[in-house]
Parts: sequence; structure tokens; C-alpha cells
Amino acid sequence: MTVSQPDCSQDEGSWCARIYRLTHNELLSRYADTVVWTGLRILLILALAVLIRLIAHRMITRLTQVSTEGPPPGLLRPLRERAPESWRGTGILGQRRSQRARTIGSVLRSGTTFVVYGVAFTLVLGELGINLGPIIASAGILGVALGFGAQNLVKDFLSGMFMMVEDQYGVGDVVDLGAANGTVEGVGLRVTTLRDIKGTVWYVRNGEVLRVGNSSQGYSVAVVDLPIGHDADIPVSTELAGRTAAELTANDSALAADVLDPPEVLGVESISSDGVTLRITTKVRAGRQWAVQRTLLAGIKAAFAEAGIPPPSPAGYTAPPSESASPPRGRVDSRTGRAG
Repeated sequence: MTVSQPDCSQDEGSWCARIYRLTHNELLSRYADTVVWTGLRILLILALAVLIRLIAHRMITRLTQVSTEGPPPGLLRPLRERAPESWRGTGILGQRRSQRARTIGSVLRSGTTFVVYGVAFTLVLGELGINLGPIIASAGILGVALGFGAQNLVKDFLSGMFMMVEDQYGVGDVVDLGAANGTVEGVGLRVTTLRDIKGTVWYVRNGEVLRVGNSSQGYSVAVVDLPIGHDADIPVSTELAGRTAAELTANDSALAADVLDPPEVLGVESISSDGVTLRITTKVRAGRQWAVQRTLLAGIKAAFAEAGIPPPSPAGYTAPPSESASPPRGRVDSRTGRAG
């Protein structure tokens, strides 16, 4: 039987001629050039994709390297940083920067991998001669279905990404997220971890955060409410409270470091059946309002006690008469029937 010889086998140096001399198979020889060159192009595409992804990941990793004492990493320099000035050079600031940079970097790495490998996959399909139209249409339908099914997850990730970029809060901040409040221990793309004053850890989904109250940005205000009795002399009590607060902030070095502006006596804040409430406010470093408030309360309370300013009393409460007290004159004692 005569074996047919493909025309391309006459081209010296071609893959067709080489395969035909080795196998004498017409089918393999006819498609040798297509298979070999297509395979080489596919390998080149994959190699370039892996190389580009590796270079991009290394660049992102270098931009996210954080040092405790140094400047913020290159990835965060174009973004606004809202950390308190008092955290400069501390471990809290380094931890905050590290987590923020690490989270944003992970998103960039994942996005880079998806884009690079997606383009490479599309080019490989094109080299194989596969029609991409139906595949793209199917992928679009699948993406819409996944989007509807995982819309809460997508919402969490998008909200977390915007929180990271805008630096709404970070590790060490004291925040109120509506559903929970406390100190931030971790910020991820999907959930934020808080620990409240009782030690309970709260996991709040980023997509459910509608408002953020941050007590650790810029400065804070220490509000000191001082309850006194109705019989107290208001001008004297107000003057004593202001003078004591000023002396405490001037003489206590730790307190003076936290206080940014002199205490301001606002006067009477409220009047109730129990007593009168005076209010003093002062501008302090971010996050230090509670410590300053406790110190001022303790000092002013001691000054009030020394000056004899009466404390508030519960509504309807009257002091019991002493044993030596006698019934008022001109009245009849209901127990004995005798006039006093």
C-alpha cells in the first residue's frame, strides 16, 4: 500500500518534514507546525503571565512594608491618615499601618492575579481557535447570578475597602458603630472586630455599618458633670469648680500633657428633683477624654467636700430627726395627746 506524503514534508526545516521523517504519519505531519507553534505560543503566554504576576506581587509587597518608627509605607502615602498625633512612634501606629497596608495589598494582589490570569486565559483560548463569544456570554450570566446570590458579601467587601482607603477607623481607635462600640482590634475587608469595656469581642459586618463615631481622631472633649444639692451656693460652687480644674491641669504633669485648652466652666447644665448639675468641658488629646474626666471628677469632688458644698439628695428624701429633737412648740403629739 502506498503511503501518501503531505506537501509540507518537502519543506526542509519545517516541523512537518521532521515529524514525517520520524513517524511517516501523514496526519501528525500535516498538523505538526500548527500544534508545535500553537503550543509554543501558549507556553510563552503562560510564562509571561506568571512573570508579570510575580513582578506585580513583589512590587505590592515592597510598597506595603511597614516600620514602627519610620514613615508610612509607599502604598499608604497617597492616602489620608487619620491616626492621632500622640500615636507617632508607638507600636499602635505601626500595627494600624501594617494591618491597613496588608489588607489593601491583599486586595491589589488578588486583583492583579485575576486580571493577569484572565487575560492569559483569553489569549490561550484565542490561540486554540475557540470562539469566545458564547463563553463571555455565559460568564456574564454566571456573574449576574453570583452577584445576586452573594450581594451581602460583595457589599461587605466594598464597604471594607472604602473604610480602608478613607481610614475611617483603625486598630486602637475607640468607635461607635451603632450595633456595638469599643476599641478596634482588627479591620478586615468583611468584618471589623471590636472589644467593648466589658471585654466582649464583637464582630461587625462592614456592610451593616451605617455610621461611624470615632473618638480617637483629631481631638476629644472631656465633659465633667458635677451634681450638687439644691441648697448649694451656685456662684460659689461654679467658681470653686473652675478654680480646682485649672489647678489640677496646671499642677498635674500627666494631666497637663493630655489637656489642650484650659477647662471651661459652662455653668448649670440641668436641674432635677435631686439637685443641680454643673458642667465643665476641656479639649484634650484624642482618646484621653475619659482619663481626664475621671481625674477632674475626683479632684473637684474632694474640693466640694472640703468646702462643705452639699451633695444632691434623692427625690422625696428628708433627713431623719435626731433622738434629742423635741416636738415643735404649739403642736400636739399624736402619740401622747399632749401639747408640745
